[in-house]
Amino acid sequence: MKILDAHRTRSHLDFKSLVPALRAAFASAATVPARHVHAVSAGDDRGTVLIMPAWSEAGFLGIKTINIFPGNSALGLPGLHATYVLYDAHTGVPLAQLDGNEITAHRTAAASALGASFLAREDAARLLVLGTGRVARLLPAAHASVRSIREVRVWNHRPEGARALAAEWRQEGWDAQAVDDLGAAVSAADIICCATLATAPLVRGDWLAPGSHLDLIGSFTPAMKEADAACFAGARVYVDTEEAPTKAGDLLDAIAAGALSPETIQGTLSQLCRGERRGRRSAGERTVFKAVGSALEDLAAATLVWQGER
Repeated sequence: MKILDAHRTRSHLDFKSLVPALRAAFASAATVPARHVHAVSAGDDRGTVLIMPAWSEAGFLGIKTINIFPGNSALGLPGLHATYVLYDAHTGVPLAQLDGNEITAHRTAAASALGASFLAREDAARLLVLGTGRVARLLPAAHASVRSIREVRVWNHRPEGARALAAEWRQEGWDAQAVDDLGAAVSAADIICCATLATAPLVRGDWLAPGSHLDLIGSFTPAMKEADAACFAGARVYVDTEEAPTKAGDLLDAIAAGALSPETIQGTLSQLCRGERRGRRSAGERTVFKAVGSALEDLAAATLVWQGER
């Protein structure tokens, strides 16, 4: 079994390859059982463990274990740690252990961009990122693989983190600035990407401009939410998987408030990738994409890494 560290895992996950790989995976046949979710407590510390398996007709089986500890930010640690093991689906033989943090971050950013490829305006150029974590840092590159992003703005509940990340992006060649006025930044953006572990809404619906695309990829439990119910009212709403309306606090709150119903959700990524559902229909409509993550995305990313190593 190969052991692939963060650098080697990352080296095969460029978004020009990964976004199409995810699109092909969502359009293909695969088995994705429901994730196992377990609450963890050790003294005063609290976390969540997810176990996420998937296998495909391509002959690969993968299992990811992911630990989410929101309190890590106060310790200067990432809130998410993961490992990924890829197997031969025909024999069960272990093929590789990959860096699960790189798999998770890159596939999440790629899924965000894949959703935007169907739902953001063709001329979308102004990207606003909420959050400064591992996923948030990848979002400009991911979205630039599907849209001509010219301007990047970043907001964080700790302003110094946003300023530091904007400086890093400028060194990479982006027109990037940190923002303090979140409402004004949301109103000015074409694409708003939320990649946080927030438990109270950050984005308000009355801030969103006509034609904007709201991308919600941070929250993945009923207790987590990044957008208020008004963000969903009057918008065309899509989800990554059918599991999302039962897992995402954003969606559950919007349904409880009457701003959304399960029947008015327009479709999933699989339906978009297979051409079974239509994406954006006009330049003026608002779209929302809500993702809770799928083991299928992990499997597609891990398979891409494995094939790059051979």
